[in-house]
Amino acid sequence: MTPKMTPEQAANLSMAEQHEWFQQLTAGRRSLLRGGLVGAGVLAAGSGVLSGRADAAVASSASAASTPTVPTRPTAAPLLAAAARPAGRSVVPFGRHISYGADPTTQISVVWQVPAAVTNPYVRIGHSPLDFGEKIKAQLSVLSTPFTDISAVDSVPLVHPAAVEQYYIQARISHLLPGQTYYYAVGHDGYDPAAGPHIEPARPFTTAPCGQPDYTFTAFGDQGVSYDAVALATTVRSQNPAFHLHAGDLSYANDGGSGQITNSYDPRVWDSFLVQNELFAASIPWQPVVGNHEMEPWYSPDGYGGIFDRFAQPTEGQAYYSFTYGNVAFIALDANDVTFEYKANFGYSQGKQTAWLNKQLAAHRANRAIDFIVVYFHECAYCTADAHASDGGVRAAWTPLFDQFDVDLVINGHNHVYERTDPLRGGAVTTAAPTGSTVRSKAYGTTYVVAGSSGNSLYQFPVADSYENDVDNVAPFASWVRDSAGGQTPETVDWSRVRYTGYALLAVDVKPGRYGRPAQLVLRAVNEYGAEVDKLTIER
Repeated sequence: MTPKMTPEQAANLSMAEQHEWFQQLTAGRRSLLRGGLVGAGVLAAGSGVLSGRADAAVASSASAASTPTVPTRPTAAPLLAAAARPAGRSVVPFGRHISYGADPTTQISVVWQVPAAVTNPYVRIGHSPLDFGEKIKAQLSVLSTPFTDISAVDSVPLVHPAAVEQYYIQARISHLLPGQTYYYAVGHDGYDPAAGPHIEPARPFTTAPCGQPDYTFTAFGDQGVSYDAVALATTVRSQNPAFHLHAGDLSYANDGGSGQITNSYDPRVWDSFLVQNELFAASIPWQPVVGNHEMEPWYSPDGYGGIFDRFAQPTEGQAYYSFTYGNVAFIALDANDVTFEYKANFGYSQGKQTAWLNKQLAAHRANRAIDFIVVYFHECAYCTADAHASDGGVRAAWTPLFDQFDVDLVINGHNHVYERTDPLRGGAVTTAAPTGSTVRSKAYGTTYVVAGSSGNSLYQFPVADSYENDVDNVAPFASWVRDSAGGQTPETVDWSRVRYTGYALLAVDVKPGRYGRPAQLVLRAVNEYGAEVDKLTIER
């Protein structure tokens, strides 16, 4: 048997090199897992891992403007013999979550999980919870992880220890009507949510309206699975957001987070994560970015095969994307590409992501219908928390572009705290912005917020907290920044305006300019008890 890779060996290999090593290691057992699923999906076999994704654009209901062509996919042989597969009526869907496509006014993706292979999965959508339309085809994929590579989160052994198989289903739906509330339910052969014997409740979602509406969005990162994570997800729901931005490090199934195949990993943590958030994410679109804990070498050369099966990215197979909602453009980035802290995916896009970012920023700033640009990604440009602090790679690659194109707000995770800077340009403070103040971003630059305290263990600051109803401490102090060698270079910090060591999320109220009033982003930090710990208004 080929020996396993040591941590020292893994530290010197890229994500693609680790994936190739894994393919060679598992070649002997690959035939046991090779295959596909009947009816709805394609499985790409390799490295002991089966993975397939779908991007069929289909009509939402009989009232849709037109019925697009559904791309055909090759059908592979059954993964399991028919006799070994459970009947469809006994396979119950779980872990439903939705996200917007590239156009939130007309596109939505529905993703869910089933505990076993099913045939002909689908979504039914209607304008009321009692009136569903026709079946909309979805596609099934499977992620198979050899049990020998799993570090169980508990001591209970698997019944079938050869591999953990997880079945995900995606439906990408287009031609919806703007500003409409729809209801959906999911099913497959033998399990029809509209006809029984399983009548499941319909889940609502609402497409983005045209024009420039008032609305709220929420954001956090570094959630994991815990009672605090549930509390923060409940707080999301209490804000009644149009959608939620997740700034990476979602489940922590990959506990090590360095993108190495020697990391402690239990894919079943994803099951717990999706069930934990289903009450909220099944109706509120969650728009995630990848963090360092989403780098999983088992499934693809870039490490993102798993997250792409579990979440339908607006641009299929790409970890960065952009969408517009009203007068705000949102840009989601993959900071694993530029961070100095981790080597596994550093430079994997070969500069393509940064070039894409440049074009996106230029296009959004040239669009007169766009007032604000919000960028979000995982590793921090500016943070003073002890664990990770700031990242020099992010600063070198992207903050000059944020300055050039007057980005209004940058949201990060990674450090498990809440922290907000004064407005910055060229890394320097342009004006003081205490809690409750108003700043003009065109004049003063970009505000950076770290919202990484959404459920996982909390970090600490090197100095005292400073937030609403607490001490106001903005004197310069020592912190550090990751350098090109991955080490820590000390720096003197004078931009850390608000620090809160506690579980919290960021809620942003978007108010377009009307009747002589400037357009506004009203930032509110809300802790897990619903108390407001920070507030700032950004105007244009």
